[in-house]
Amino acid sequence: MVFGKFEASIKPINKYIKQRMVEGKSWHKGCPVDIKDLRYIRVKHRNFYRSERMGEMIVHKDVAQDLVNIFRELYTIKYPIRQMRLVSDFSGNDWKSIEADNTSAFNCRNVSTGQKKWSKHAYGKAIDINPIENPFINRKGHIAHIQSYLYKKRKHKKNSAFTNKAMLVKKDKAIKIFEKHGWQWGGNFSPYKDYQHFSK
Repeated sequence: MVFGKFEASIKPINKYIKQRMVEGKSWHKGCPVDIKDLRYIRVKHRNFYRSERMGEMIVHKDVAQDLVNIFRELYTIKYPIRQMRLVSDFSGNDWKSIEADNTSAFNCRNVSTGQKKWSKHAYGKAIDINPIENPFINRKGHIAHIQSYLYKKRKHKKNSAFTNKAMLVKKDKAIKIFEKHGWQWGGNFSPYKDYQHFSK
């Protein structure tokens, strides 16, 4: 890994990654997308500790290159991401992944609003970024994760903290990058807000 230079790769799901997904409960038979239609991507990102790391995620093949291009631009503007691991590392448990402030994409699960229908994540066409700093807020204003209450007020503070930079606020460069590539931001949803969420 070369410091200061963006790096990325896109690969089909091999036996090892499939095993991680199955044992980690993020994919199973009956999911709305076949393993062969998913891709394993690795992208370099800046973290919260003035370092650079290679993150990993599973996405649909149709958006894989798109997301690599997006992360290249996020890297260029120095947008920080705490960590980026497969949700299978958290046994497919969205709650645990969020508690770890993990940025992730594919997870064969239903929507978070309680309806019995597949989430865009189940197709590999949605991504949640820095979920603690960018919480899901329901129509009553409730936030499920205690750590996220610090970020209920959606306004950047006048400091250089990485958590402040990670918070997505309307008109931010990071949001504009996703929107330029045709992705929708959950911060524009109504009556609930899903600030961590981008989908296509």
